[in-house]
Amino acid sequence: MRLQDCQDILRVTLAAARSTAPDTTALGLTAASVLTMVSAYESDGRAFFAAGDPVNALAAYWYGFGWMHGGIALGLLTTGDGTPGCPFTSVIESLPAVHQEKLDEKTTRYLRLLDTALRSVSCAPDPTTPAYRFASQVLCIAGAYRERGRLRLAGGHREDALACFSYGHGWLDAGVQAGLFRVLANREIFTV
Repeated sequence: MRLQDCQDILRVTLAAARSTAPDTTALGLTAASVLTMVSAYESDGRAFFAAGDPVNALAAYWYGFGWMHGGIALGLLTTGDGTPGCPFTSVIESLPAVHQEKLDEKTTRYLRLLDTALRSVSCAPDPTTPAYRFASQVLCIAGAYRERGRLRLAGGHREDALACFSYGHGWLDAGVQAGLFRVLANREIFTV
């Protein structure tokens, strides 16, 4: 998948996204926060892409998708037709050789960041509630994308690895914003 295609999918998905809750309720306010984050990362990605920085554009787009899909799965957002855009339909285009050093550094750093984030939270809701089960699923999703990213990295697909690490962290960050997790350490790596 080309970065331009990912940008387009995120832009279209964001334009269709709406809150499922009344604006002044806790859920409505959380949905607005999630949409704000998706919008910020879509905008950052466009700015990076336009400035010739595909590494940061890639990370921003997939992080935004993690927030978007987390918000949809939480029931905070809808895209109208129920089908959110997905950037994982194909392998990400290889970035030009001039960006490989930056890609290597950022991919390694984002793997460490996601590892740290996963170790820094615990499920906040009571274990007998549906919210707890969903928080556990979000942890599982973030962990699965960490592992998928590790496999892609081991196979030499750094672009895909960076996308996985960014996406998994986006899910986790959306969960923190929604109150699914207590941040036990490293608060600075979360958007709260």
